[in-house]
Amino acid sequence: MDFTLTPEQQLLADGLGKFLDARYDLQASREAVKVGAGWQPEIWRALADELGVIGACLPEAVGGDDGGPEELMVVTEALGHALVVEPFVDSVVLGARLLHATGAEPALAAARRIAAGEAVSALAALEDSSGGVLSRIATSADRDGDGWVINGTKAVVTSAPIADYLIVSARTAGEPDDPAGVSLFLLELGDNAPAGLTSHPLRTIDDRVAADLVFTDVRVPADALIAESAIDLLERAWDEATAAVVSEAVGLMRKVFTDTVEYAKQRQQFGVPIGSFQALQHRMVDMHLELEQSVAAQYFAILSLDDAPAERAAAVSAAKATISRAARFIGQNAVQLHGGMGMTEELAIGHYFKRLTAVEYEFGTADAHLARFAASS
Repeated sequence: MDFTLTPEQQLLADGLGKFLDARYDLQASREAVKVGAGWQPEIWRALADELGVIGACLPEAVGGDDGGPEELMVVTEALGHALVVEPFVDSVVLGARLLHATGAEPALAAARRIAAGEAVSALAALEDSSGGVLSRIATSADRDGDGWVINGTKAVVTSAPIADYLIVSARTAGEPDDPAGVSLFLLELGDNAPAGLTSHPLRTIDDRVAADLVFTDVRVPADALIAESAIDLLERAWDEATAAVVSEAVGLMRKVFTDTVEYAKQRQQFGVPIGSFQALQHRMVDMHLELEQSVAAQYFAILSLDDAPAERAAAVSAAKATISRAARFIGQNAVQLHGGMGMTEELAIGHYFKRLTAVEYEFGTADAHLARFAASS
């Protein structure tokens, strides 16, 4: 495997890193998620208009730069390093990329708006009884004249409260657990939201906006159906999103580890820096080893996204299991080495710790991915 970035990819990484260092203020971001809209729309537009980051991983057909997995890795790692809350994975990976893959014209039109920074999207795929299995859904879509009627529920749909588009998986045939009967529908939200859709907003442990959704006789037109027998498309998008979160976690852990080492050099105890204590040095070495293993897992997952489904699933699950373990170890040890102040709102480490805690479970736990890895090997 070649891990060297091309000049264009390095330019993307450098430009995004400089932009986030100069323009992405952690305090402003925290205020936005805690008492504001949950995100900063002006930052989202700047990422699209000034840097072209939103379209960097999207096909040219929807206004993107035709970037692939490596560009996805570069962008998401940088976003993780800066603790960016804007919905890149939800809108680009689970949004525009999935919409483009369906080939339906309404989906392509929505993807173009996302690529231009004019809209964001959310994917409503999992339910309380799904257990992380995308095909295990009870939400149904039944024919109603020229349109469809959707009934069911979706759990913890991240970015739903701020989304302009909602991609919904619903069963158009078969019994629960039957992959062949899963279809995808595209709904507009905001002023054009269909009647019968009820949203129960919530905030996740890492201060991201989400919602539980209830569909009660939600009537949508025929062209809202953007893909039938869509489980393969959905699973690929889910693996891409999982790999993206793995890369985000690497960015998070790099920042947490660096800040912890710097703190250990400065914090004095008994007249000397705590970093001079051998026990704490050993702890930081263990953190570094977990980080390096995570980087290797990140490369493995990213460079396997274009492989056959079984190989892709094995690589992504191996990486997610590795990251889940490392996120817990690095996050918890960083807080312990900072002492009580590690959990305060004033210190960045506490906010990064919350995100790492969420990453541990997002897109499946370590146990779930170990089981999936065993099944796909």
